[in-house]
Amino acid sequence: MAKHLDLEEQEQLDQIKHFWAQWGNLITWVLIAVFGSMAAWNGWNYWQRSQASKASALYEVLQRATSAGDAEKIERAFNDMKDGFGGTTYAAQGAMLAAKALFEAQKVDAARAALTWAMNDANDPAYQGLARLRLAGMEIDAKAYDQAMKLLDSTFPAALVPLVLDRKGDALVAQGKNDEAKALYQQAWKAMPDRMEYRQLIEVKLASLGVDATALANPVEVTN
Repeated sequence: MAKHLDLEEQEQLDQIKHFWAQWGNLITWVLIAVFGSMAAWNGWNYWQRSQASKASALYEVLQRATSAGDAEKIERAFNDMKDGFGGTTYAAQGAMLAAKALFEAQKVDAARAALTWAMNDANDPAYQGLARLRLAGMEIDAKAYDQAMKLLDSTFPAALVPLVLDRKGDALVAQGKNDEAKALYQQAWKAMPDRMEYRQLIEVKLASLGVDATALANPVEVTN
């Protein structure tokens, strides 16, 4: 009986050896790939958390520099953010904050550079679109209307489309093309949610062009 069991065990052992000889390498590589992926994922998460923490600290430095009106420190903090942590949301937010502060400090070229970086390299399409909108506004201020329209003819997230229409209307008004501007303002007004405060600004723009926005909300039906 013991000899029979020994033979059976030997047969099972031989089968295992044969199986491992045929599939052992593949199984080993699969396990290496699985555990390697898990380690890489954990490492990636740790790296992401580390990047976000460091970027957050720099963003606080940028905020303090903005409050103090220290343009040189604003530029330095933002440059450190985009160079070291450009893939974080903090860098995109920092670009918008820095651009506003630098523009107010009359450092227009530096503000433009921050917005251009955000437009091209921010990790969020919303921030890219906002930067493009702000750049278009700067071009309008500089009377570079063709360049402004070129920026505004790009693709934007759907939520920003009403603001794009509004900004195009601004460019047209600046050129004296009031009828074309009026049509774009009307589209922008209709596309915005009723409670959006910015809508009131468009109503003022329409009123200056002789259009009553309330008429857009309640069009008069024509009866035969």
